[in-house]
Amino acid sequence: MDYSEAWLLLNKIKGLGIVKIKKLLTVHESVENIFKQKRFPDYIKLNEDTKEAIRQANSDLIRNDLEWLAKENNHILPVDHDLYPPLLKKSDSPPPLLYITGNPNILLQPQLAVVGSRNATEVGLKNTYSFCSSLAANGLTITSGMALGVDGTAHKAAIEAQGTTVAVLGNGLDTVYPAKHRELAHLIAQNGTLVSEFSIGTKPHHYNFPRRNRIICGLSLGTLVIEAGLQSGTLITARQTMENNRPVMAIPGSIHSPLAKGCHFLIKQGAKLIESANEIIEELTPLAHSLTEDLSGKIKELDVRGKEVNSKHEHQNILDTIGYEATSINQIIEKTGLEISELSSVLLILELEDKIQALAGAHYIRV
Repeated sequence: MDYSEAWLLLNKIKGLGIVKIKKLLTVHESVENIFKQKRFPDYIKLNEDTKEAIRQANSDLIRNDLEWLAKENNHILPVDHDLYPPLLKKSDSPPPLLYITGNPNILLQPQLAVVGSRNATEVGLKNTYSFCSSLAANGLTITSGMALGVDGTAHKAAIEAQGTTVAVLGNGLDTVYPAKHRELAHLIAQNGTLVSEFSIGTKPHHYNFPRRNRIICGLSLGTLVIEAGLQSGTLITARQTMENNRPVMAIPGSIHSPLAKGCHFLIKQGAKLIESANEIIEELTPLAHSLTEDLSGKIKELDVRGKEVNSKHEHQNILDTIGYEATSINQIIEKTGLEISELSSVLLILELEDKIQALAGAHYIRV
């Protein structure tokens, strides 16, 4: 059983949340070792069904996940990986495992959560497009939930501005919900990242979406609310952002519009009233610099500790596999014999050193 298989199996076992998984990792040192155990410490408080599920786990349980993972552009990112998004790891209840279609390194970039009504007004959709186009062009990754209305418009604006975007889904990445956004999902996979904590085959049940929303705000420096009613689920995302001690920003509207009342409520509760994209950039720039410094420090730490493929010789070998024409991540894996978990940090280092450039669809090019 390798690292990826062990994490896929662990993610399938009922009765395990992030707290218990972290305790298991601390005791047994690696995810693979968890499945070699016959007994578990009592203080972890695993019930008998969970213990037996760990003992009986086998690859048949994750056949669909493995088939999905073998396809181009698909990845997993466990919480114990050094390049798991640091803001998400600091949030309340980070998901133990992320399923990713697209470029996983985009999850390390400064992100803004953009949320709002599925039944947005024409003015709301125009504001969404205008703000997200400008913000994406200025280097912020636009993160949302790919729902109808504000979400979909935010993703489209980022793509058309030649920026990056992240869509967090409430279902497995083998399906697209809503179905109307099938083409949009394809574009996001090429120009950004599709993310889910749900295993392959999971359907879009209504109770998945609050869980999805905590990831949207957990990945992001802050949250922008475009339009929302007083009973909107958007306000839950805003509240989760506040609980993570990150800024909530809201665009005001007409006092006669039901979809402005949620924004006005948030402003009364301390959200920043926003009238221009520049105000958002000013609000988030210090936080983005802090994130970049933290990430740079982590990469330097990885070099010192040697936990990733990071010697100068190995860096050069990986660099030599990338041409001056677009090279896919699968081509790099094939040429180096390395897994994505080993390559991710090195590719990011090479990108920060301005030796390569990340392109849409998990492709890279020498610069």
